[in-house]
Amino acid sequence: EVQLVESGGGMVQPGGSLRLSCATSGFTFSSYDMSWVRQAPGKGPEWVSSINMGGGTTYYADSVKGRFTISRDNAKNTLYLQMNSLKPEDTALYYCARGSIYFPFWGQGTQVTVSS
Repeated sequence: EVQLVESGGGMVQPGGSLRLSCATSGFTFSSYDMSWVRQAPGKGPEWVSSINMGGGTTYYADSVKGRFTISRDNAKNTLYLQMNSLKPEDTALYYCARGSIYFPFWGQGTQVTVSS
């Protein structure tokens, strides 16, 4: 059974940082591109970032480019998202997802709230 479990969310002031983690199991992690997707209250899902199987190629939405860094540890089957210079508009439920174009598997999400 494919499982994706996010952690690391919380409440932070504008300008602060958080590091999200996604522990995976039930599939060969190193064989799949992985992504982060977020959903703000009252809005549809928004793709945030993707990383290829080996971790050498990354992609970012313009809204987070230069502030967020996606990475992975294939030995630990874990995906990460380092988020710096957080803004109130980054407030959302953050999901990790398997894939980079289609996302057939998602985690349960971790809430990130940016507020003063």
